[in-house]
Amino acid sequence: MKKIILFYVMLFIVTGAFAQGNGMQGITDATSMVTSYFDPATKLIYAIGAVVGLIGGVKVYSKFSSGDPDTSKTAASWFGACIFLIVAATILRSFFL
Repeated sequence: MKKIILFYVMLFIVTGAFAQGNGMQGITDATSMVTSYFDPATKLIYAIGAVVGLIGGVKVYSKFSSGDPDTSKTAASWFGACIFLIVAATILRSFFL
């Protein structure tokens, strides 16, 4: 019985020795994969900001043409949304890259 236990202990130690590594290659691969997504994601956020800006411009023009009194509030909110998207994309890119 002691021989079997000793065999399994030795097998565990040898297997552990072969399975160990510092994992730097995996971390490096994961980092390069994640950072490769930031450029397309940033461009996508810029495109979404452009579409939001166009929609906002049409809505503000519509309100302005109809004589709605809260046109400036609507313009400020749409403009703020566009600025937020652009700033968020820039900050995320500079923070993670």
